[in-house]
Amino acid sequence: MSTFFDFLTVACFVCVAMAFFMLTERDSRTLLLLLVSGVAFAIANQLGNAGWTVLGLALVVAGVAYAGFVIKRGYGGMPR
Repeated sequence: MSTFFDFLTVACFVCVAMAFFMLTERDSRTLLLLLVSGVAFAIANQLGNAGWTVLGLALVVAGVAYAGFVIKRGYGGMPR
């Protein structure tokens, strides 16, 4: 881990993983939905490291927003 995008995307992934364990019922459906955010962070890391900074940051924001939406809506998670 040597670049800004390495630290940013790993930190976002760790936050999403912690939110999964703390704020959901830990079921398979929610995990699969949050996998989309993990893939977005991986692609954002590769794009950011390749010099596509704006697109990388946009994917990070989109991944965080999607994870927040999945956790807030409680898909497969705790009843609201």
